[in-house]
Amino acid sequence: MVRIGLLTSGGDCQALNATMRGVVKGLANNVDQLEVYGFMNGYKGLIYGDYRMLTSQDFSGILTRGGTILGTSRQPFKLMRTPDENGLDKVDAMKQNYYKLRLDCLVILGGNGTQKTANLLREEGLNIIHLPKTIDNDISGTDMTFGFYSAVNIAAEAIDCIHTTASSHNRVFIVEVMGHKVGWLTLYAGIASGADVILIPEIPYDIDKIISAINKRKERGSGFTILAVAEGAIPKKIAALPKKEMKKEMAKILEKYPSISYKIAEDIQKETGLEIRVTVPGHTQRGGSPCPYDRILSTRIGSEAAKLILEKNFGYMVALVNGKIKKVPLEDVAGKLKGVDPECQEIADAKRMGISFGD
Repeated sequence: MVRIGLLTSGGDCQALNATMRGVVKGLANNVDQLEVYGFMNGYKGLIYGDYRMLTSQDFSGILTRGGTILGTSRQPFKLMRTPDENGLDKVDAMKQNYYKLRLDCLVILGGNGTQKTANLLREEGLNIIHLPKTIDNDISGTDMTFGFYSAVNIAAEAIDCIHTTASSHNRVFIVEVMGHKVGWLTLYAGIASGADVILIPEIPYDIDKIISAINKRKERGSGFTILAVAEGAIPKKIAALPKKEMKKEMAKILEKYPSISYKIAEDIQKETGLEIRVTVPGHTQRGGSPCPYDRILSTRIGSEAAKLILEKNFGYMVALVNGKIKKVPLEDVAGKLKGVDPECQEIADAKRMGISFGD
């Protein structure tokens, strides 16, 4: 008999269901008896004992289904050691529910915050396997997270659709892409859709350089310009400030504007007199069916997780490294953010193609 728990935590994305399916099918085809307990709404379910036993029917037909059949929620890592409003010790409660169900392993699907709590539970003696999920692709130790390429497809399609209306009206369009701290999604979607300017958090922008790029296009006979802007893009002058002051200045911007893209639009309009439009695809980037790449990646990750469980090999994140699925010690990667290196090959290639990064 093998007993496992599953939970999905943090923001949802495509391929969560596909990955859980991979884990369960990888186990079901290699053990005589399997019990799977799904904890509802992320760590909340593990804390408060909200779970249900899952059957093979729960995993039928979910390879292409977005979201998560278990539901999800955000539980900040920094509050995990803080008792809830009723004085409940959250960590102790999670351990008690784990042991009550006599689990052999808890499989946790999530991003950076989720991963830190997964490592905490590992330190507390639970058998944990973490599977790296996020549209941001910002988890250290893996080349790719499931959900990323599905989001790239959606963001790129949004920018693709803007091209025709931008060229028809000779306007400057800003498409705001998700990504508060890292710019992988904006970088890939921008390159894939032929954006003229790409702004990411790792490369603070100079508005004058952006305007220069727009003017150069006009001089060459291109009447429109498309900017792919990460929601975490930051002006160079503000980025140069000490961290606390930087946060205060960015907070002031977000008090005045819905997002950084609207400030950029206003700054360009003031300097050039051009007509600027802002489009925000928003949570559509996290929705819909996983793309074929993510379905394959999720199946491989789920299969490897099953292998580790069968081998009683716990305390790892399952990662994609140089095209191969590998196990990475959770303690080595928990809490580490994988940002875009401004000197990386993707950016060098994009700049050679004439794409401006506002630097």
